[in-house]
Amino acid sequence: MAINLATKYSDKIAEVFTKSSFIRGKVSNAYDLTGVKTLKIYTPITVSEVDYKRSGDNRYGEGTEMQDTVQEMTMTQDKAFKLTIDKGNNVDQMNIKAAGRMLQLQLREQSTPAADKYAFKKFAMYAGKIMTVNSKPTKSNIVSTIFDMGQAMDDALVPEDNRYLYMTAEMYKLVCTSDEFIAIDKLGEKSISRGECGDIDNFRIVKVPAGYLPDNCFMLATYKQSVIMPYKIQDTKIHQDPPGISGNLIEGRHYYDAFVIGAKAMGVVALVLASEKQAAPTVSISSHKVTPTSSGAEKIMYTLDGSDPRYSDSAQVVTGEITTESGQMIRAVAFGANGKFTSDVAYATDSD
Repeated sequence: MAINLATKYSDKIAEVFTKSSFIRGKVSNAYDLTGVKTLKIYTPITVSEVDYKRSGDNRYGEGTEMQDTVQEMTMTQDKAFKLTIDKGNNVDQMNIKAAGRMLQLQLREQSTPAADKYAFKKFAMYAGKIMTVNSKPTKSNIVSTIFDMGQAMDDALVPEDNRYLYMTAEMYKLVCTSDEFIAIDKLGEKSISRGECGDIDNFRIVKVPAGYLPDNCFMLATYKQSVIMPYKIQDTKIHQDPPGISGNLIEGRHYYDAFVIGAKAMGVVALVLASEKQAAPTVSISSHKVTPTSSGAEKIMYTLDGSDPRYSDSAQVVTGEITTESGQMIRAVAFGANGKFTSDVAYATDSD
């Protein structure tokens, strides 16, 4: 592509309006993947309480060895870029392509948005709760919908602090001009005069540009300790006059990923269009046999140890008929094709 040289009236390059990451700083840093590609998280499985017996040998009930579920997270995003700034072109453009400035521009316009969009998609696809609506929220129902998302977290005992609600400017406008919001005099006045909403139902609202959230995902709520976005490599370099180039060579590499912590998955709630969510698998056991199905699914994962197949290391892909044992539970989840959101988890217990 040709480089447009500056004229006597042009003294700078027009920059696209960009912002720093909307996610970094709002995710957990409790897990460190430095030096490893894969992280395993072990979550102990507790047991239900029973009535104490005042006689006999098993007064506290039958002893059960403490088990755990394992979630394996493997880094997958290894991205890079390479730019050259010819010394002659830089001079002709009045030295406005300073290498350091161009590196910052590359990070702000390309690297950071790409990582954020990837993370939002992962969080939405693996949200502990994917709520659906039949149509886009409106000014009349968006606030009550936000409270429904908060209720889902409350019912799961998710802590009330460090909750974030990501939404586009379109949804933000609906919130700030809704009847419920404006009815609160001080908050309504602030929202109209300054374009601010602040907190709603313990959520700190984070407005993101259109196109950052996955298509047909209207809002995404996260609890800080439920999500991680580890970076193993954040490497950028500026080479001055390297062999073969009269000028600067800019290189960068980013090795990262984003995950929902299975044990805290209910701290992630997505609001999506109902027609874009994959149907939950049918799970019906007969004579110790079951074949989970979900029309149009890209793949179906299942477990037989009671763990959630979205996050469990023991999850397997359904390839045919599955054999179960009496009293054993099968749990299955369907992953949709063409960007459809993950189904609810279906389950059944072998009662034969």
